[in-house]
Amino acid sequence: MVDEAIVQPNIKEKVEVRKVLYKVVKRLIDILGGLVGCVLLVPITVAVYIARKILKEDDGPMFYEQLRLGKDGKHFKLYKYRSMIIGADEILKEYLANNEEARIEFEKNQKLRNDPRITKLGNFLRKTSLDEFPQFINILKGDMSLVGPRPIVDREVKLFGDKMEIVHSVRPGLTGYWAANGRSDTTYEQRVNMEAYYAENFSFSLDIKIILKTIKAVFEKEGAI
Repeated sequence: MVDEAIVQPNIKEKVEVRKVLYKVVKRLIDILGGLVGCVLLVPITVAVYIARKILKEDDGPMFYEQLRLGKDGKHFKLYKYRSMIIGADEILKEYLANNEEARIEFEKNQKLRNDPRITKLGNFLRKTSLDEFPQFINILKGDMSLVGPRPIVDREVKLFGDKMEIVHSVRPGLTGYWAANGRSDTTYEQRVNMEAYYAENFSFSLDIKIILKTIKAVFEKEGAI
């Protein structure tokens, strides 16, 4: 008869070894992906610079930095191409104060389908997800991973409730289970559940499925903001 006291520790040890191996290999893949992404970032940045000049939307920095919450709840600077006009926060406050329907939508989903802050170029960058491309820098730095829960801002913590701890147990990602499965077509509650699901069930096979779905969604512009 097999001694359960011996079998159970062995199973736990194997699970832990697999987790460590997953994290090491995933980080190596992130570094490789980050390097490739940063190389591609150069011509894309040139194209964005030219487009900003042509559309006369160059009245502010090309890049946008925002503090987001990463692994273990630590803050980091997330990089994006600027897709909003200067003074966007003040414009949002005024817009929500004068538009009850929009205020309810924003409180529920933390975003607006018809956002008055987004520029013409910004709208294109968001629909194609190109606005997120500078985050390959974050991936190379180790702030983010290619796949993981999307990083949030401080005001969103309360919306995650008791699922916040498990979500913050992994690195945030450029794409993730929620981002690849509807994104703008889901409620915030659904987002929370999807992000928590990934954090509890991460694996190489799930990562591959998410990456393939993301590529498909980007080309078909599914769920773009």
